[in-house]
Order: sequence, then C-alpha cells, then structure tokens
Amino acid sequence: MEGIENVPATGGALIVANHAGALPPDASMIAKAINEEHARPRPLHITVEHFFKGYPFFSMFVAKIGGVPAHPANVQRLLHDEQQLVLVFPEGAKATAKLYKDRYKLRRFGRGGFVAAAVKAGVPIVPVAVVGAEEAMPTFAQVGLLKRLTGLIYFPVTPLFPHLGLLGASYLPAKFKLRFLEPVRTDRIEDAHPGLVQDVADDIRVRIQEELVDMLAHRKSVWTG
Repeated sequence: MEGIENVPATGGALIVANHAGALPPDASMIAKAINEEHARPRPLHITVEHFFKGYPFFSMFVAKIGGVPAHPANVQRLLHDEQQLVLVFPEGAKATAKLYKDRYKLRRFGRGGFVAAAVKAGVPIVPVAVVGAEEAMPTFAQVGLLKRLTGLIYFPVTPLFPHLGLLGASYLPAKFKLRFLEPVRTDRIEDAHPGLVQDVADDIRVRIQEELVDMLAHRKSVWTG
C-alpha cells in the first residue's frame, strides 16, 4: 500500500478507483487500507449500483461493508453535509463484466458525473490504482443465455463459479497493491461545465491507467507482489 497519506484526515473526499473482478474485492480492500493503515482511520462509504440488489446474499454483504445506493443525493449528503469519504468506480458494470484477457485496461469513466459531484460538494478527488483484483476473481467468458434467464447483469465463467453470488465470495490467492495518488482539487473549479467535467474525468482515468502500467511493470509475481 502506497500513498495512504493522500487520503484527507478530515473533511469530505471522493475516492475514485479502477474496478474489476467477477465479484470485485477492490472496494473492501480499499476500505480495509483506510481503516487499518491511515494515521486517522475513517469509515468509507462505497457507492453501489441498484442492480446489485437482486444478487442473492450480495446485497446483505454490500450493506455490511458500507455500501450505499449510487444516487447523486446520497453522494452529495455524505460528501458535503456529513464530510465523509465516498468511494466510486466510474467504470461501473463495464469493468466487472470485462474478460481476463482485457485485465487492467480501463473502460471509459462515463460522463464524468463523479467530478461534477465533487465540484458541487467542494471536496477533493483521490484517485487510487488497484492491482490484484483481476487475478483474485477472473472472468474468462460470459454466458449470454444464462444472463437472460437469470436476469443478472452478467453471468461470468470463473474458476470459482459455484461460489459466485450463491454461497458467498471465494477468491484465488493474489497479492493486492493499492496506490493512493495525490488529490485533485475541485474547489477551484467555479463552473462544472460538461466539457470541463469530462476533461477532468479523462485526466484522472489517464493517471490511474499510467500508474497501473507502472505497478504491473514492477510486479514480479501475482502471488507475492
């Protein structure tokens, strides 16, 4: 874990990270790092898309680790009114559905809604690069027919398929590395123009992608780091 000091000790902040894995373990690892390694441990609120409510057992697990519905009103309340830390994954479902062959290749960061939320709340954005999740729960294929039959957002083929979302989460052994980057200030942005918001979002995406490339280049082993 590197750069944990970049997470503010007080005040609201938006934590933004890459996202991956059939049943992503990255959120809980980031929360664990802030809770156990930061000089001033703080709770982390993890935004979760509404479609996860339909996953057996997973909805209860999300609530226990600090998950909150990814609604703008929730994010604004937590960041501005309550001055809390909030974690978002701008890649969304596109990241969790990607295959192992596309690991560590970031998807588009939507339309930059997370930047607009940070600007509105007047809080910094702390980018985080995460290595390890894509090996801990890899996806080798998607089964379209079963996806339609079950109504799930995706139906992945993984080495741990019998446990995925059914009997609880199981993961392959993988060494996680987290790199918290320098905060991006938003209090100097007076007008959250869509074009400017998108530019800031794209810049943050590029920063995280570059850090991932560097971390992978220096990684000697998936299992020992």
